Amino acid sequence: QLEFITPFQLYFNPDLIFRKFQIWRLITNFLFFGPLGFSFFFNMIFLYRYCRMLEEGSFRGRTADFVFMFLFGGFLMTLFGLFASLFFLGQAFTIMLVYVWSRRNPYIRMNFFGLLNFQAPFLPWVLMGFSLLLGNSIIIDLLGIAVGHIYYFLEDVFPNQPGGKKLLLTPSFLKMVFDTPEEDPNYNPLPEDRPELQPRDQDQHEQQHPQ
Repeated sequence: QLEFITPFQLYFNPDLIFRKFQIWRLITNFLFFGPLGFSFFFNMIFLYRYCRMLEEGSFRGRTADFVFMFLFGGFLMTLFGLFASLFFLGQAFTIMLVYVWSRRNPYIRMNFFGLLNFQAPFLPWVLMGFSLLLGNSIIIDLLGIAVGHIYYFLEDVFPNQPGGKKLLLTPSFLKMVFDTPEEDPNYNPLPEDRPELQPRDQDQHEQQHPQ
């Protein structure tokens, strides 16, 4: 917005990425949501809201898995972007988060601007219809829905099928970086570090030194 950089320095361009080594475009194309306006704030609100609800809900205590979902979704969208003329993928990423949240919360009732009442799984499709009304291309929304469905199927559906197994395994280095290390079951803390023993110790002290 301050014109220090332009969208032409940020958009997804495979030729510039692989021939000019402008690697930053792999990330910056997810971070631009257009000029300030209704569409920009609309995307910001939904990105913040559903990213937060996922982090505090089904991904609580699983930060590494949350980051891995970001990387997996971004990789698939980038792969698709190599074969399609897509310049910015941030909106598709937002729709992916909305889709995953909506499928994991199927019984929540939604209200869209006081006009529509529907179950949560229909939310991505309602957003796509709203985007169509604004005159935007729905290719980005369909990409976000497709990637969100692939992640949801591989993470939540296929492992629970007969003969199914978990295919999306979070790399151990992500768990090492983002997750709290598990406590050693053989670790025996000092008495002063064990608050559950302090009242008993205090009673013994009073018995040994009565007033």
